[in-house]
Amino acid sequence: MTATTEKVVEKAKQDSLGRYYATGKRKESVARVWISLGKGEISINDKKMPEYFERDVLQMIVNQPFALVDKLGKFNLKATVQGGGKSGQAQAIRHGISKALLLFDETLRSTLKKEGLVTRDARRVERKKPGQPKARKSFQFSKR
Repeated sequence: MTATTEKVVEKAKQDSLGRYYATGKRKESVARVWISLGKGEISINDKKMPEYFERDVLQMIVNQPFALVDKLGKFNLKATVQGGGKSGQAQAIRHGISKALLLFDETLRSTLKKEGLVTRDARRVERKKPGQPKARKSFQFSKR
């Protein structure tokens, strides 16, 4: 691989607007995340973060990757998220931000990986079994 080819590969991580794109997933939620250097403006589904995620815990989950690598307020974030509930959506955005930060700077991998933000959380809702009211609950047993 020549030096010019390496530069093309490095530039391919960024789009024409200087943004880094990644997809994050959690439960049924899928988040498409674009980050770019900026003033820390966060837009989720064309709304400001406090409008979209009213609970402080969900806002903290979204900001966690930035806080972990000391980049809080240094990136603009634009995310579109669909499916699932608010908690799953916040965690999907967190996963997408972590992946996009790795495209920005690969040296952040050890910090993010240590906190488990790079790996997709594959836990899902367990299916309901036939002859039972829920996945694990069973009807009351009667001996007679």
